[in-house]
Amino acid sequence: MSLKFLLRASLAAFGTYFCMYAFRKPFTVATFQELSYFGVDYKVLLIIAQVLGYTLSKFIGIKVISEMRPNKRRFYLVGFILFAELALLGFAIVPAPYNILFLFLNGLPLGMIWGIVFSYIEGRKASELLGVILSSSFIVSSGAVKSVGKIVLDTININEFWMPFVTGAIFIIPLLFFAWMLEKLEPPTAEDKFLKTERKTLSRLERKKLFKQFFFPLICIVIFYTLLTSVRDFRDNFAREIWDSLGYQNASIFSISEIPIAIIVLVTLGYIGSITKNYKAFMYYHYVLIVACFLIITSTYLFQNNLITPLTWMIVSGLGLYSSYVPFNGIFFDRMIATYKVDGNVGFLIYIADAFGYLGSILILLYKNFGQKDISWLTFFTNTMYFLGFLGLILTISCYYYFKYKNKKTFNKLPVYE
Repeated sequence: MSLKFLLRASLAAFGTYFCMYAFRKPFTVATFQELSYFGVDYKVLLIIAQVLGYTLSKFIGIKVISEMRPNKRRFYLVGFILFAELALLGFAIVPAPYNILFLFLNGLPLGMIWGIVFSYIEGRKASELLGVILSSSFIVSSGAVKSVGKIVLDTININEFWMPFVTGAIFIIPLLFFAWMLEKLEPPTAEDKFLKTERKTLSRLERKKLFKQFFFPLICIVIFYTLLTSVRDFRDNFAREIWDSLGYQNASIFSISEIPIAIIVLVTLGYIGSITKNYKAFMYYHYVLIVACFLIITSTYLFQNNLITPLTWMIVSGLGLYSSYVPFNGIFFDRMIATYKVDGNVGFLIYIADAFGYLGSILILLYKNFGQKDISWLTFFTNTMYFLGFLGLILTISCYYYFKYKNKKTFNKLPVYE
């Protein structure tokens, strides 16, 4: 695989998903102060509506993404983005609270984008490196597009309702360009298929068979990933409130805090991606998850005891959070398929985890608003970080021993697969 291909594929995948965030996240930088309906904060209702659409999209994607033919990808990709932007126009035009519906419609197509973009890069010799670069896009992009959204609010005479549409419009042309680049990528080579197993579409019966084959670890992964997605999404959606409570109000903080995380995650997981032995690399991902859980727990404890600064805590705990979150967005499953020679594709496994992950994100919002309404966003966030860290350790160690046993049992006489 040439350096030229790697650069083109990296730029195309990163750029496409980076731009997608401009249609999803800018509205969260607005505060919509003193607005509430049905006894619930208006911003919380907006986030719930969008995540509901996003969650439904993930459940639909279990079928759609796993069955999607390569020649249809570009039409779905561009169509979904344009639909999401039109929904933001509806959000700007229709008065509150009726415009909440348009945030649901905005989230509905966007949940498919990750699976489409990842399908261009899975099953390749360098899939993990490309996957880590792609994953780093949502670490950086969320903060970056929020910064753009805040600049639109602060420097242009645009109100909070029009700001998401205007921010999305800025990114339409770049997104179309990067989507065109994706479509121009060469298909996996014979060497790619030999090293990483040829990827195939999955029928309903084939999906059922695959799920049964890895029932126990998939259940553990879904539980862990549900918590990861819920906490990561909470951190993302209420970053403005968390940073305000920590005493940071500069627009650049959303980007500054995430860039070191993206770099470290990229280097760490990129190194694992360079390992040629599939089983060895797959086990290394478990080590990363274990270390990440320790980072979340220890950094939160040190912050609460005033032993590190708030900025250090947000970076270190964010590193632990994203080091756990990123592998489950494709590269963990890509190695799993390659290690155990699974007939299928990453999209099916990603969307099982994602569907329940975003369902958990809705539940945590409802719990915060109705069950823990009197505690601050910051206190709620620190409490959930502890819960995530400890439960994540238990689930990861369980998966580690399961896969270790399965590898020994299945490939004991086939060392070539180790």
